Amino acid sequence: MSRRSHGDEARQPLLGSQSEDPDRDPENHGDAPSESSPDSTDDRSGDQPKLNYEEAVEEAGFGLFHGLLLLVCGWANASDAVEILCVSFLLPTARCDLQLSSADMGLLTASIFLGMMLGGYMWGYLADQRGRQRVLVISLAVNGTFGAVASLAPSFWLFLLLRFLSGVGVGGSIPVIFSYFSEFQPKLHRGAMISALATFWMAGNILAAGAAWLVIPRTFLHVELGWLDFQSWRLFVVLCSIPSLTSAFIFSLAMPESPRFLMEAGMEEEALTVFQLMYKLNHRGSRKPFPASGLLINRKDDEDEVEPFRTRRCFEHLTCSFKRGLAPIKQLFVSPLLSRSIALLIIFYCISFGYYGLWMWFPELFKRAEDGGSPCANMSRPQSQKNESCYPVKTAVYMEGFVTAASNLPGNIFTILLMDIVGGKILLAGSLLVSSVSVFLIYVVKTKGQSLLMSCVFSGVSVISWNALDVAGTELYPTQLRSSALGFFTGVGRVAAIMGNVVFGQLVDTNCSVPILVVSALLLAGGLASLQLPQTKQTDLT
Repeated sequence: MSRRSHGDEARQPLLGSQSEDPDRDPENHGDAPSESSPDSTDDRSGDQPKLNYEEAVEEAGFGLFHGLLLLVCGWANASDAVEILCVSFLLPTARCDLQLSSADMGLLTASIFLGMMLGGYMWGYLADQRGRQRVLVISLAVNGTFGAVASLAPSFWLFLLLRFLSGVGVGGSIPVIFSYFSEFQPKLHRGAMISALATFWMAGNILAAGAAWLVIPRTFLHVELGWLDFQSWRLFVVLCSIPSLTSAFIFSLAMPESPRFLMEAGMEEEALTVFQLMYKLNHRGSRKPFPASGLLINRKDDEDEVEPFRTRRCFEHLTCSFKRGLAPIKQLFVSPLLSRSIALLIIFYCISFGYYGLWMWFPELFKRAEDGGSPCANMSRPQSQKNESCYPVKTAVYMEGFVTAASNLPGNIFTILLMDIVGGKILLAGSLLVSSVSVFLIYVVKTKGQSLLMSCVFSGVSVISWNALDVAGTELYPTQLRSSALGFFTGVGRVAAIMGNVVFGQLVDTNCSVPILVVSALLLAGGLASLQLPQTKQTDLT
């Protein structure tokens, strides 16, 4: 595929029939013939400078385009949250239909993270090589398709497999969506906008909790399919796949490729077209064109021409392909990126083990606390729990899950207001330390009400950690490594999430205090490691 055809493909969806020529404006006729003449156009473009990436982003302005971009990318981020967290809400009921032990539930919650671990780096690497937009379309479609099909699985192992495949899709969209979104943002607004994007995780969390509260207790919502009793929790699984499928559809029809990626790929004309679109939407009342005659692109002369052919030949061989896939990881662990990469490795592991290990088990812990006391009180349960009745469904379990999810809101507001003032490093360190204390108090408290309160505190503070990590992660690495780096580190996080869920599944019946105290200790370690990161507040994207 030539560069021209690749660019056409990347820019078609949003542009449609829109023109950047001001002479086509219906009000611009007859009065200014000199502006419509070819010579005048040439003179005018000759006076316009060529801009580098940061200059072009600033000239494109900030306004309607960025608002629409936030909604589309935010919906995709929310869809990932829905798909990940839906398993935790269906456990209290699905464990009877699928005959699950606590260990089985640990494997089920871990399966999606295993898929995310494998998919995260693969999709991140492809996004750096082939473009952000097309990778987002495919990964979101994979997520939603396998998520929906899982609702028809009659057995635990098939359901586990389909959740794993859904996780492969989720693993691609999470790191790529933040790289894609950040590359449209002017640096003065970047921190606040990435924080705003991260708040949609809360929206997905609330959406999943609300849907579970409304649907799962309605046990009359079931259909006998002969080979399968389609219970209300299966309908909930189908509903959770809709956000991902709609996001894939929107990205395929309406979103352009990242201009930063296009410039790195040497596609000057295509990148300029995206900047012109941004300028037009952000300056709707103006008839002036985008003030640039071109873009400054670092070309690699002859090497730039032969590299695509080398890449094509190389990818024909599995061994060479594998080596090229590992090349970006090696670059993360050499100077000057070594220290920040080690710090991020520790942070991603600690926060993922702590957050996902505990959060995915909140509904089950709330269910076990229904008789009073803390979630870890009297946790010695018979191993024949799989035979215990799950009906009628206790609505309070889902109400408490909804309240805990909604408690993300204060943390998200706090992040948006302070991110560009304080910076991601300070917010990340402080919130991880407070999260560590709140988890320790979940173990200490003695009543169900106190446990719910501390769970809400953990929810509200831990979301600040994730938002700060999203901002810092996108600003610490150059464009050619950004998606690969985020994909790699989120993959590390998935390993931690898998371990957290397996540990909870194995110990929740016998020694609940151990995993909770381990979570508290890891969050403390992550907070200390984050102090080693460089400050990236309002820095240029390289």
